[in-house]
Amino acid sequence: MYSDKIRKIYNNSRVIKNPFLLFLPFLLLYTGFVLLLHNNTMWGDEVRHYNSAMNLLNGVYSPPPPNVIFDTGPGYPLFMAPFIALNLPLVWIKLMNAVFQYLSIICLFKSLKYFLSFKPALIVSLFWGCYFHIFDFMAFMVAESLIIFLASLLLLLLVKALPQNESKNTKNYVYLAGVTMGCMALTKVIFGYIIVFIMIGSVLFWVISRRSPNFKRVAFITLIGLATTLPYLVYTYQLTGKFFYWSTSGGNNLYWMSSPFPGEYGDWLPAPLSDSIETKSTGKLETGGILSIKNKTEFTPGMEDSIKSHHGKDFEYINRYKGVEQDDAFKNIAINNIKTHPGKYVMNWFSNVGRMLFNYPYSYTYQKPTTLMRIPLNGIIVVFIIFCMFPTMVNWRKIPFAMRLTLLFTLVYLGVSTLASAETRMLTVVVPMLLLWIAFVITKSITIKLKDWESL
Repeated sequence: MYSDKIRKIYNNSRVIKNPFLLFLPFLLLYTGFVLLLHNNTMWGDEVRHYNSAMNLLNGVYSPPPPNVIFDTGPGYPLFMAPFIALNLPLVWIKLMNAVFQYLSIICLFKSLKYFLSFKPALIVSLFWGCYFHIFDFMAFMVAESLIIFLASLLLLLLVKALPQNESKNTKNYVYLAGVTMGCMALTKVIFGYIIVFIMIGSVLFWVISRRSPNFKRVAFITLIGLATTLPYLVYTYQLTGKFFYWSTSGGNNLYWMSSPFPGEYGDWLPAPLSDSIETKSTGKLETGGILSIKNKTEFTPGMEDSIKSHHGKDFEYINRYKGVEQDDAFKNIAINNIKTHPGKYVMNWFSNVGRMLFNYPYSYTYQKPTTLMRIPLNGIIVVFIIFCMFPTMVNWRKIPFAMRLTLLFTLVYLGVSTLASAETRMLTVVVPMLLLWIAFVITKSITIKLKDWESL
């Protein structure tokens, strides 16, 4: 009886039929959150993105060799640049986080509607809208909200580009999915490697099977995605002489991940021999040292001394180099640490998984009750992931092709992310992709029927 009432309301309501109106309260909520918590002080990644955007407005992205710096991809700085060029208050950039998150709910809902009825699609979309881990970065100028939107948009475009009815004309969606995938790689460079992995696999299956046109479509999507990143890769090649070179920060992350010292769990730590300084000649804020930590009171006493004791000699060697050579120095020490202490690297990897799921453990950090807030939502997702694995493997060919591709895309991304320093936000950005797969498998595997109390 209740399902009939819900169906009747849905059929007669324009608001419910229009997802932009249906989820509008979330946009208001997110906007209020940003306006309430934002401030004009930049720290950490915000400084890096702001400096990169300023560089783009000045016609460059990196200093010339040997001081080459590609800390992040140019995607988010490119997005920031028009706001800065127009001298708009920085809060406008942060307010776009609310818009991106709101649009991600709509993209997920539309994707779910391709496979599920209105009710389960709504429940899952509401779960995502209330997924409060997104508030970790919503009031800051960081790339995560943009990546969340791009991941959700890619999810919707792949569903449209790789339909179950393979005779449909999906050319436009193939192009759009490719460009979106490329934008993801430009914003978070790890996706560049995922694109290449998926492209190689799709070409091989396309050559071997010669049956499903979807493999051909995926090959074109990834090719377009790679082409979207080509100007950036040409630029990095011109400055470094290295092919397919994405970032100079990979070695730094791998170095901390390989730390062999007790009490250090593979998370990123500030450089021991440099502090953040404001360069008045350029107006830029340089980061990387102890002072780049937002709130030092969260850390245990003696942290700075321990970092200097453990890593001082390494950084004396590393700081002899600049740019690409410094990145290589980080990687060389990291690889040697892994070879010398493989067991410690495995334990750091295990800690990495814990940080990605539950934001724990961190080196030299006090335990906080707020860590417990990570457990319920991500715990639910982990339980459902484990449950869904077996039905997925048994019914692999029955799962829609687009869903199989996004699941593979997501799992490869998460797997690669655990190999260097990882945090909860790295999981958060692909939660919409996981939710589509989980919702589909659960609805196909479990039937729950609630009794109508009026009949009791």
